[in-house]
Amino acid sequence: MKILALDTSTEYLSLALWLDGQILTYDVLAGQSHSQLILPALRALLNQAEISLQALDGIAFGAGPGSFTGLRIACGIAQGLAFGANLPVIRVSTLLALAHAAHAKDVASQHVIACLDARMGEVYFAAYEKTASGWHEALPAALYKPEAVPPLSGQGWVGIGSGWATYGNILQSVYADQLDLTLPDEHPGALSIAELALPLFAAGQGRPAAEAAPIYIRNKVALKMSERNTL
Repeated sequence: MKILALDTSTEYLSLALWLDGQILTYDVLAGQSHSQLILPALRALLNQAEISLQALDGIAFGAGPGSFTGLRIACGIAQGLAFGANLPVIRVSTLLALAHAAHAKDVASQHVIACLDARMGEVYFAAYEKTASGWHEALPAALYKPEAVPPLSGQGWVGIGSGWATYGNILQSVYADQLDLTLPDEHPGALSIAELALPLFAAGQGRPAAEAAPIYIRNKVALKMSERNTL
């Protein structure tokens, strides 16, 4: 199986090529330059692997939640490349990608609270549990004030993502001794997206390029001045 994975949901640009178990990755702090960097970086990665886009089996992308602009870039690039090369696509939740990354860093991470800073005093949040059949969604992805995140049962939870960097004290006060570890500096990575997409592609679950779409949780891009003053 040969797939390309990409993510631009945060300030990082993350790319990965999975080539029958050989892995090539590219991660850079792009800031607001994703649209300028992504195509040259993709070409360089394909050239490094000495493979054409048409030789791949599919394209996976981080569909969200995350930056509105970043999600549109990832979806648009994945869709455009897939159209041109006649490849299927699979969208992967960025929060699930975080959970997968936590497990990859610490195989004991069977219970993961993935949390991204959503700006405007809120976080994108989901909780996952690793089972023999894969990841189970303990709490679905949603938007919360950090002090209003929902309760969880059990111990041994691992917190991961930029939400823990921005609102770590608040989140830790909510979950207290249920937490074993936090990984606040991790971002959704293309390697995790590729690994999550692999069994889906293998099972023939890739979708036509026309069906590629971001996962939005927040409907509003920005607050009015009057709303900001209430934060």
